[in-house]
Amino acid sequence: MGDLKTDVLIERCRQGSEAAFSELIQIYQNRVYTICFQLTGNSEDAKDLAQETFIRLYGALPGFRGQSAFTTWLYRIIHNLWANELRKRKNKQTISLNAPIHTEEGEIDRTPADEKSNPEQLIEAGEERKLIWTAIDTLNQEQRTVLVLRELHGYSYEEIARGLGWSPGTVKSRLNRARLHLKEQLLKLGVKPDKESQKDADIRKKVKQL
Repeated sequence: MGDLKTDVLIERCRQGSEAAFSELIQIYQNRVYTICFQLTGNSEDAKDLAQETFIRLYGALPGFRGQSAFTTWLYRIIHNLWANELRKRKNKQTISLNAPIHTEEGEIDRTPADEKSNPEQLIEAGEERKLIWTAIDTLNQEQRTVLVLRELHGYSYEEIARGLGWSPGTVKSRLNRARLHLKEQLLKLGVKPDKESQKDADIRKKVKQL
């Protein structure tokens, strides 16, 4: 969807048009939900986060000045809401590392693969994709955020930096740590690169294909 139409809808929203806001939701709801799901790792939290994002967006639109892309600004709302939610949960409970991950395709066991098991059996029938999500779930919130934005949505370092209020150097540093951690976890789970000589590039390719 073109930026011009978004700008027109935003201006109409500022003038109090509920119809314009409904149209804005229709345009961005799938993208917002996808990002929310990739951040939270389960459909229930993703739905709640997406709903809260649009509620927050409705009140924040008058303050949007267009100094960054609307999608970048929107992502910052998502990131801040989820970061706040994680802080609240951290104060309330400790999440078991052995608890399963709930996805739209069912539950995924967090337990690393048995070293004696056959990696080929784990990769069959889409298991590789589940193992990649299992590895992503071990990233901390900042690492997961930058990985999702860069590898799954193709944002530039500068766009991520503006959206999250970080410096480009911080973005690159956290992304590098995320990639390294992810590679280590995937190797532990038995997900190996197709070409050993291109290990880093192949791991990134697998993530982009999620």
